[in-house]
Amino acid sequence: MKKYTYSEKKDTRSGFGDGLTELGRENPNVVALCADLTGSLKMNQFEKENPDRFFQVGIAEANMIGIAAGMTIGGKIPFTGTFANFSTGRVYDQIRQAVAYSGKNVKICASHAGLTLGEDGATHQILEDIGLMKMLPGMTVINPCDYNQTKAATKAIANFEGPVYLRFGRPSVPVFMNEPFEIGKAILLNEGSDVSIFATGHLVWEAIQAGEILEKMGINAEIINIHTIKPLDAEAILKSAKKTNCIVTAEEHMKHGGLGDSISQLISENCPMPIEYVAVNDTFGESGTPSQLMEKYGLNAESIVKAVTKAIQRKK
Repeated sequence: MKKYTYSEKKDTRSGFGDGLTELGRENPNVVALCADLTGSLKMNQFEKENPDRFFQVGIAEANMIGIAAGMTIGGKIPFTGTFANFSTGRVYDQIRQAVAYSGKNVKICASHAGLTLGEDGATHQILEDIGLMKMLPGMTVINPCDYNQTKAATKAIANFEGPVYLRFGRPSVPVFMNEPFEIGKAILLNEGSDVSIFATGHLVWEAIQAGEILEKMGINAEIINIHTIKPLDAEAILKSAKKTNCIVTAEEHMKHGGLGDSISQLISENCPMPIEYVAVNDTFGESGTPSQLMEKYGLNAESIVKAVTKAIQRKK
């Protein structure tokens, strides 16, 4: 098992904020819009350095999406910022009609996604956003795993033509990812032969921890970071699956409509095999600390280990 270590923990939303700040210095066409959450989205520095390119629209998320879509017509590259719940569920019609349908070059950047939003509770802990966004034709969906990858993804989508949904979070998590970021290309973290673990977002670190536990059990896990959920890296996924013949997917999202669904569809069409899912199973969240919620809802290394043992048993 390849060893991954970290010297610090940082929130992924800070990766977005720092990436956006650098973009502001490098690309004069990048503009930013926020729905009254500048501090939470870490957009303060961009606003400070580019007051003429920052637009505070207030608590008017639908208007923000419409304004952003209009800005693209003049050649601007708008980055919208608010919580994931408000970035998707609240403005789905506007995204569908004004952005996706016409292929507008809007970057929808969403913080505080998933259960790790924590104490704010179920009303804010959207677990359906990946499913909502990946179903829109032409929408690219990216869910990075740490500060470094979120910063790299933020910068990468500015050079990508077309609508993008970029998802990140509030809690401080290990900073460990140093591999180059390329939209649509999975990252092999550990080669293995017994099971393929495909993880995204905050669950990537948990998958690495699970791999270390599994190694002590004599199980050699292949671990792959799927930061881009759409378009899916079908080549990398199928190559790994055909080698191990069983799969576990891990995500901080609803089981229905997330990464697991996408991989299951790909596998069923090409090489059917046992798949186990580590995800929230048809329920809303609740208030609690991120660690408490991840444990209660089975989104941690121990849950991944259990899913792996089930998948391997089914393979036999």
